[in-house]
Amino acid sequence: MIIKKIFNNNAIVAKDADNRELVIMGCGIAFKKSIGEKVDKNLIEKTFILKQKDASEKFKLLLEDVPSEYVSLCYDIIEYAKNMLDARLNDYIYVTLTDHIYNTFKMYNEGLKNLNPLIWEIKKFYPKEFQIGLKALEFIEEELGKKLPEDEAGNIALHLINAQVNSSYNNMENIAEQTKKIQDILNIVTYTYGITLNEKSISYERFITHLRFFFQRLNKKETAEAEDDYLLRKVKTKYKKAYDCMLKIEKYLETELSDEEKLYLTIHIQRVTQR
Repeated sequence: MIIKKIFNNNAIVAKDADNRELVIMGCGIAFKKSIGEKVDKNLIEKTFILKQKDASEKFKLLLEDVPSEYVSLCYDIIEYAKNMLDARLNDYIYVTLTDHIYNTFKMYNEGLKNLNPLIWEIKKFYPKEFQIGLKALEFIEEELGKKLPEDEAGNIALHLINAQVNSSYNNMENIAEQTKKIQDILNIVTYTYGITLNEKSISYERFITHLRFFFQRLNKKETAEAEDDYLLRKVKTKYKKAYDCMLKIEKYLETELSDEEKLYLTIHIQRVTQR
């Protein structure tokens, strides 16, 4: 591998034998080195191969300003997340999370807190991502000796949700908005039935999962798989209260749902409200 660009003593851009550009980090990897020289492979600690060209270019720009320790820390968090999640992560996570962590510490050093108003909802609807966020706080404390509040675990979780390749979320604002909508829908169900939902039940878990994919379909303007209209008519009659509750949700969302979405929502409402 040949050095193509030097950011600092610990970070470079190199080209490998296949002419691929890599961002490489390692203690002293560029010390007393020049562009065009060979990379000492014994000093390589972390290698970034970003297949998305735009993400790669933005990541290299980020390295101009962000200290290596933050980049290295985020690499460890992302690698841990990849091992724990069942979904692939978009290359942009290296850009967005690194930039976020760097700016979080700038605020931290100024005595400012990066609060997350959706922390309760994130814990409930995205438990796996939130647990990774908590683990990330441990990494941060071990590496940098600074203890960040639990809100930051929620912020990191949102970045992970946004970076999941199969997600239809376009940005962090959409995630926050949709997380709030899920809570609002649960509130509609709770108030309609006058009960407290069992958050540990399988029906509850399936309802939340359905709502997450439901919003993905709405964003993509897709519909669920077609079903015979006869089934919706039967469900409307058999589960009248659940159907009426679904209509309240449709009104809240200010969108006309397909018969398929009405059917599935009604069935999930019926299941989640049964003792």
